Amino acid sequence: MAPKVLISDSLSEAAVQIFRDRGIDVDFQPQLGKDKDALAAIIGNYDGLAIRSATKATAKLIEAATNLKVIGRAGIGTDNVDKDAASKAGIIVMNTPFGNMITTAEHAIAMMFAVARQIPEASASTHAGKWEKSKFMGVELTGKTLGVIGAGNIGGIVCDRARALKMKVMAYDPYLGEEKADKMGVKKVDLDELLANADFITLHVPYTEQTANILSAENIAKTKKGVRIVNCARGGLVDEEALAEALKSGHVAGAAFDVFAVEPATESPLFNLPNVVVTPHLGAATSEAQENVALQVAEQMSDYLLTGAVTNALNMPSVTAEEAKVMGPWIKLAGHLGNFTGQMTDEPITAINILFDGVVSEMNLKALTAATIAGIMKKANPDTNMVSAPVIAKERGIQISTTKQDRSGSFEGYVKVTVVTAKQERSVAGTVFSDGKPRFIQIKGINVDAEIGAHMLYTTNDDVPGIIGTLGQTMGGMGVNIANFTLGRAAAEGEAIALLYVDEPVPAPAIKALCDTGLFRQVKPLTFDV
Repeated sequence: MAPKVLISDSLSEAAVQIFRDRGIDVDFQPQLGKDKDALAAIIGNYDGLAIRSATKATAKLIEAATNLKVIGRAGIGTDNVDKDAASKAGIIVMNTPFGNMITTAEHAIAMMFAVARQIPEASASTHAGKWEKSKFMGVELTGKTLGVIGAGNIGGIVCDRARALKMKVMAYDPYLGEEKADKMGVKKVDLDELLANADFITLHVPYTEQTANILSAENIAKTKKGVRIVNCARGGLVDEEALAEALKSGHVAGAAFDVFAVEPATESPLFNLPNVVVTPHLGAATSEAQENVALQVAEQMSDYLLTGAVTNALNMPSVTAEEAKVMGPWIKLAGHLGNFTGQMTDEPITAINILFDGVVSEMNLKALTAATIAGIMKKANPDTNMVSAPVIAKERGIQISTTKQDRSGSFEGYVKVTVVTAKQERSVAGTVFSDGKPRFIQIKGINVDAEIGAHMLYTTNDDVPGIIGTLGQTMGGMGVNIANFTLGRAAAEGEAIALLYVDEPVPAPAIKALCDTGLFRQVKPLTFDV
């Protein structure tokens, strides 16, 4: 019996035809994306669900999707899909991360031109029968300094286009290496330098804990007077209230926004201000981009439903069904090891070295390597997956090396990940026990035996009395329950580490309290997808 796919959002007819040509029974009902009850009533009949942004694949919908095997999102953002619920139900979530990069970058450039020359206001004035030529005095882009916050896929294209416009380009991106920056022809700077010198600022980062409100009131105040700010990335990256005040005061000369903290944006502090250009999240809205992502998602879903091949999956490694049975726990371990080093590393990564020992050295190392890199990149981009992570690492000039060796110790196999930056190397090793659970077995060369939990706390300190009591008392005083407590040290009175597995996120006051004791060199909360 042929697999059945439901398309509940608007996709091109060419995408529908791909499903049909591949022998898949496709049901095209784009109106269902806005009718959650009607969608839930029939979703149990389908093996695949192809969506855009209108359909909300919630936990409730996924619970009703008793036969669903794959959700394909035509586009990059998957905020409308409950990935945790899908994973627990064994449903693969795919996206198309590279289909709309050029379109989004071009929109940012277009918005820059629009705000530089006040084109929307001038157009409205002229349509109204006015001829206010002297009112709309603009500025040239040529020779101006563009500050790009986030020089990944889309940001990199913006840098390239801006250089062609003869702009001076500086980029702030903690994951951009000097060598890669040189190849791109941009000046790598810290955020403060960018804020102080840029005539135009454009944002191209995902919305994460690290990037939320990156242009806060404090940072907006640091910008060069007369700056123009463009955001075609994600809402919530800029404090809209603070920006509105800076526009009113004249400190910021203009702004162009395609995304907002709350969408659909029916109101915003930025609305109706002079020289503010706003569009309704049109970054990916070109016929070429819509066609590209639609065709890609149809091909990917067809491949999976017919052959089991997995491409651009956000919650499953790209391995065969046979490999997944054996490799699943090791892929989970590789992701945890990468995630640990990624969360611990704030400076640009220049190299990633991965050692595979024993039984794991005979597995699909490409998939394991991709899982490791995806874990490392997750801090910078939560949507990074095993397919896109190696591409991103290569684009950023990160050198990837792998080594395999026969069993060399007491474990049947283990994986060791070393991340190299200009300042230091950081390593962590882990294995999979017979119960199928991944464990950390070495951090910074110090042997440990640590169970991995969703919420953890990592500390380093001198090996002195009182550390255990301080950690336990502080966590207890803050109402944080410790599920597991692991200690390790290099030598008596030498460097020591502690890794706590706790039941809930460690609150900021607890982190501050530990730092204030003066006993710890480092106190770092960690999170893992377990």
